[in-house]
Amino acid sequence: MRTLLVITKQPSLANAVQTVLDPIKFQLITKEVVGEAEFLLSRGAIDATILDVELTDTRAIRVIEELKTFAPGGPILIYAGESQWEWEEDAYLLGVEHVLAKPVRGKLLNTLLDRLFPQHEPTKALVPQANANIETVSLRPYVDQVRALEALRRFSGVLTHSLDASALLKQFLLLLREIIGVNRAIIFLRKPAGLLSDSPLAPDDRWLRPACAIGHDQSVLQHFALSLGAGIGGHLHRQGRILRATSHEAAHSREIAKEFQLLGGEVAIPILDRESLLGVVVFDERLTGEGYANEELAIIFHMLEEVGLAIRNSWLHDQLAGNHAMIADILGNLGSGCVVVGGNLVTLHANTSACRYFLAQHPGKTRFDFSHLPQELGSKVFMVIKSGEATPPFRYQLGHLPELSFRVSILPFRTQEALSTNAALLIIEDVTEHERAQRLEIEASNLRLVKSMAEHLAHEIGNSLVPLSTHQQLLKESINDPEFQESLSTVLASGVKRISRLSSQMVFLAREWQGDFRDSVQISDLIVEAFHEAHTFHPGKKLAQLQFNKDISPWKINGDHKALRHAFSEIILNALQANPDDPNVAVHLSENADGKAELQVEVRDSGAGFNTETAQRAPEPFFSTRNVGLGLGLTVSRKIIESHQGRIEIPLPQKGEPGVVRISLPLQN
Repeated sequence: MRTLLVITKQPSLANAVQTVLDPIKFQLITKEVVGEAEFLLSRGAIDATILDVELTDTRAIRVIEELKTFAPGGPILIYAGESQWEWEEDAYLLGVEHVLAKPVRGKLLNTLLDRLFPQHEPTKALVPQANANIETVSLRPYVDQVRALEALRRFSGVLTHSLDASALLKQFLLLLREIIGVNRAIIFLRKPAGLLSDSPLAPDDRWLRPACAIGHDQSVLQHFALSLGAGIGGHLHRQGRILRATSHEAAHSREIAKEFQLLGGEVAIPILDRESLLGVVVFDERLTGEGYANEELAIIFHMLEEVGLAIRNSWLHDQLAGNHAMIADILGNLGSGCVVVGGNLVTLHANTSACRYFLAQHPGKTRFDFSHLPQELGSKVFMVIKSGEATPPFRYQLGHLPELSFRVSILPFRTQEALSTNAALLIIEDVTEHERAQRLEIEASNLRLVKSMAEHLAHEIGNSLVPLSTHQQLLKESINDPEFQESLSTVLASGVKRISRLSSQMVFLAREWQGDFRDSVQISDLIVEAFHEAHTFHPGKKLAQLQFNKDISPWKINGDHKALRHAFSEIILNALQANPDDPNVAVHLSENADGKAELQVEVRDSGAGFNTETAQRAPEPFFSTRNVGLGLGLTVSRKIIESHQGRIEIPLPQKGEPGVVRISLPLQN
C-alpha cells in the first residue's frame, strides 16, 4: 500500500482524491501546511505528495522548495485552480511531476499514479516446490535468515514509539514475551532532566524508579526503587554488564540478593545510551520455567542499547517541547507584539498582543497570517529573510491606531547548517506612554535649566549693577571730583564688558549651525585675536603673555570666524584666570599624528592644573571654581567646536603639571 500526502486547506480536494483512489492500493494523509508533515516526510514515510496551490506568485514556489527540503526525491503532483506559464515552468524545474487543473478527474489521477508506481511481479518464494530436486537441509540457512529478519522487523517496530518512552518500553517488553517467552519483567529508569537543562538526566538524582512492567503488581512497584549506590542498580552502574541472580556478585552481596528476591527476577541487564546508564531491566525465567542462553542475553543487551538511545532522544524531545512551550508562553504573555515568520512566509507564531494590533482591521479572524501584516512591515520582513540582516529599530504608526506610537524591530534566525535565513522575528512595542513620559521629562529638564539659568543670570547681572548703582547715587555730589570720574569710568567699562560677554555667551548658546561653513579662517590669526579679546576681560595686574608656534604653517579651517574666536577666547580666558599673578598662556598647533586631516590646538596655562573632578565637570553648564561668572565659558566653547565637527578634550591631570585643554578641528580641504 502506498501512502499519499495531500497538502491543502480545502477539505473538498482531499475528499475528491480519496473518492477516486483505490483504498487497497493507497492511503491518504491530509495536512494544511508542509510543516505539519515534516516528521513523516523526513523519515521517508510518504510515497508521493499532492499539493494544492495557485501557481500565480512566488508563494507556491516557496512551498515546493520547502517540500523538496524535507523529501528531496519524493514525487509531487500539483492541483492548481489558477496557473501562469512562468510559475508553472518554475514548478517543473524544481522537480514537480505533473501540474493538473481542478477539478479532480479520477481516471487521469489513477493513470498518473500507476506510472509513478508500476506494479511488479511478486517475489518468488524462497522455499522450492515439493517436486524440486533439492535436499531439505539446504533450506535451513534461508529459514534462519527469514527468522532473523522477522525479529529485526519486529524490533524496528518498537523504535517507531521513540518519541513516547512509555509506549516504547511497553512494546519492547511485549516483544520479549512474544519472542523468548519472558514471564515477568520490569524496567527501572533514572529521572529525566527538567526544563533549561544541558543534560537529559536530572542532576544529583541517584535512584532508578519503575517505568514499565508486565506480570507485576503495579501497586507494589510504586513504592520500590533501585539505588545507583548499592544493590542491582549500583552494580550495573559501576560494571555496565549483565547480572544474573546466580552469579558470584549476587551471592556475595546481600542487597543484590534481596532485590532479586523481592522482584522475583533472575537476570538484570543495563540500559545504556553508549555514554551513561539510563536504566535497568529485570526479568525472571521463561513462561516454561527454562533459563536463558548467554547468546540470547547478549542480543537483548545490544537491543537495549538502541532502546536506550531512543529513550534519550524521547527525553530530549520532551525537554525541547517543554522549552518550546515555555518560550511560547513567555512570548504569548509579553506586552510587546511578537510574530515569527518562516522562510516560506508562513506565520509560525503570533502572540496575543500581535493579534490585538494587527487583527483589529480583520473582525472575525482568530488565526494570524502573513497577509495580515501591513505591506510596509511585510516587505521589511521579506527583505530580512532574503538578506539575513536585521533592520535597525524604527518608529511606526498603524493606520487604524493613529493615537499610538510603536517601535518595531525585525531580527533574522538562522541555524548553523542553514545556507539561508530560517525565520524572522518581528517585535512591535507600544511606546506611546514612554514617549509621553520622555517629553514630560524633557520639558521638566528644560524648566529646571531655565530656572538655573535665570538664577545665575540674575546673580551675574546684579553683580554688574551694584557698582553702577553705587556710583549713580554719588553722581550729583561727586560729579566734579576727578577721582570719582576716573572710578566711574572704570566701573562703566567693567560693567559693559561683563554684560557684553554675558550677552555673547547667551547668543552663541542659543544659536544653531547648519554645518555648511563657507568662511576660510586662518587659525594662527584667530588665536591672536582670541587672546586679545580674552585679555580685555582679564583685569590682571601683570601683562599677560602668549606663546605659540604660529609661523610653522598657515593652517586654515572652514567655519564661522566670530563664533570660533569667541570659543578660543573663552578657553584662553580660563587659562589666564588659572594664575592671575603670572598669566602666561602657551598654544601649540600640530596636525593629527594618525594621518587624519585634522588640526590639534593645545592650550596650556601656568596654574596649578585641573584635579580629577574639575577635569570631568569643567564643560558642564554653570560649573565654576570662581565666585564670579556664570560658568558657561567651556560649555559655549564646546558647542561651537562640536558644531564645526570638532571636539574638546581635557586630559586627566598629572601631579605637578599645569592645566591643558586640547581642541581638534577638521582642516580645510
